[in-house]
Amino acid sequence: MPARPLADETLHLIDAVRTAFAHRSDVEERTMFGCYCFFVDGKLCIGIKGEELLVRLPPDRHGELQEMQNTRELSPGGGMKGYFWVEPNGYATRAQWNYWVDEALAYNPLAKASPRKKKTTSAPAAAKKAAASAKPKKKTAIAKKHSIFEADD
Repeated sequence: MPARPLADETLHLIDAVRTAFAHRSDVEERTMFGCYCFFVDGKLCIGIKGEELLVRLPPDRHGELQEMQNTRELSPGGGMKGYFWVEPNGYATRAQWNYWVDEALAYNPLAKASPRKKKTTSAPAAAKKAAASAKPKKKTAIAKKHSIFEADD
């Protein structure tokens, strides 16, 4: 089944995050668990689902942040400390918006990247890979990744 188109509010929020991250060259966008995510330096920084903003902040400030208005924990059971949903009223002003973006970017260098899961291979696939590695490899040109910030404004 094809993915549903994103609502205008979601698209505007995605564009606002793109604008906030436009000065960075280490941003990657991808979807994860139904959320549109921005990864900075390979680590989840900000996500968007509907009109809500998912921010990754220091886990040691979790108690302080969960007391703030217009925020709620990603995982109320406590399994995901430092991840918070911010409702639209929580980022309605430029000062509020800058607070969340700046806090997420400030924590990003300290955050740990999740290790990529290794794909498990079946025995026949592993045998094919071993046979392929015995052949000399051709050098292939790596396609340059298209910059998300080159869109016309």
